[in-house]
Amino acid sequence: MVLAKDRKRALVESNRISESDSGSPEVQIAILTDKIRILTEHLKTHRKDFSSRRGLLMMVGRRATLLRYLSRNDVARYRAIVKKLDLRR
Repeated sequence: MVLAKDRKRALVESNRISESDSGSPEVQIAILTDKIRILTEHLKTHRKDFSSRRGLLMMVGRRATLLRYLSRNDVARYRAIVKKLDLRR
C-alpha cells in the first residue's frame, strides 16, 4: 500500500510548517493517516490479510506516538492537526 508521489507531495504541501519542511510531526501524521485509511479499506475486502493488519497496527501505534509527542510539546499544533485530519482525539 504505497502512496502515489503526487498524493504524498500534496499531503506534505498542505501540512508543512515552513517552505523546506518535509519531516515535521504534522507531515508524518498526515502521511500515516492517509496510509491507515487506505489499509483500512483494503482490509474491509481482504479480512484474512494478517500481514497487512500487522502493518496497520504498527502504523496506528507510530501515529499515536507522534500525536502524544505533539500534545506534550505544543498543544496548539496538536489540536490543529487533530481538527484538520478529523481524528477522534
